[in-house]
Amino acid sequence: MRKMRIRKKLLLAAVILVALLLVICVLASNYLVNYAIGRGGDGGNRTVALEIPETADDTQRTILEGQIEQKSANEAFLAEHPGETVTITSMDNVRCSGVYYENADSHNWVLALHGYRCTHLNELRLAQPYYDRGYQVVTPDLRACGETEGKYLGMGWLDRRDVLSWIDWIIQQDPAAQIVIHGVSMGAATTMMVSGEETPDQVVAFVEDCGYTSVWDIFSSELKLRFGMPEFPLLYTANLISMAKAGYSFTQASALEQVKKCQKPMLFIHGTADDFIPYEMMDILYQAKPGDNKAQITAPGAGHGDAMYLLGEEYWNQVFAFLEAEV
Repeated sequence: MRKMRIRKKLLLAAVILVALLLVICVLASNYLVNYAIGRGGDGGNRTVALEIPETADDTQRTILEGQIEQKSANEAFLAEHPGETVTITSMDNVRCSGVYYENADSHNWVLALHGYRCTHLNELRLAQPYYDRGYQVVTPDLRACGETEGKYLGMGWLDRRDVLSWIDWIIQQDPAAQIVIHGVSMGAATTMMVSGEETPDQVVAFVEDCGYTSVWDIFSSELKLRFGMPEFPLLYTANLISMAKAGYSFTQASALEQVKKCQKPMLFIHGTADDFIPYEMMDILYQAKPGDNKAQITAPGAGHGDAMYLLGEEYWNQVFAFLEAEV
């Protein structure tokens, strides 16, 4: 009898321990979801960095000079072209906001898509060069960013449908439009996720700069880099919470699977020293894209989103050479 009582107590203790661990896991996962994709989360405050190579001094100096030069160009562009705020309603009734920079009499358009926890203002670095090349420019705020509604970031997956609505808006303004979609980071993932959808003939090409293969992959990578934690069990529980709260699964939100369906031209860009979205993801995505209407730009030593600053004019010469050759 005494042994029976001990066994029952041990069993009860084990059940209580498992329940406690489960509660802790759920609470931690809920925190992770709010931290990573909640509108007010602070998941964008990254301090992770790779070990700096010997060549970093010159590379970082070039990048910094490029950032300063682009900031000046952005300010001059905004002073001359303040743009027009435009709002549309998404397929699921979310109010989406963006800015339209009109370039009279041009049928070339670009949708410039910003990165994680940024706004349309961050992609003035895309808007200004495209505008100077004669493009009409639309810079949306992606879901739960800037002035666009939403409680949770779509990480490209929910945003892909919003971008389809922006495409419809452009075609309403200009049925003869030739539309390029160019995104950086989360905007690049959005670009690739759109590429796997059925898009109108007016959409002619995609440019992705440092996008991730899937939301699951990037969050798994971040768990290891930031917290030194494996993906199991926290990411699995967080995935379920995201499905319930945000309406999508981290595994479902796959740029890789969408790129496999893309038949239109796509340019892939990535820096080799990216400490947020691993450089290796570019080749995985590139190899998945069917057809030969594709190309890669590698920026040796560039960190996350820094390819355009490190490569400077070469970046844009290659982008527009690709578009001219493929469109």
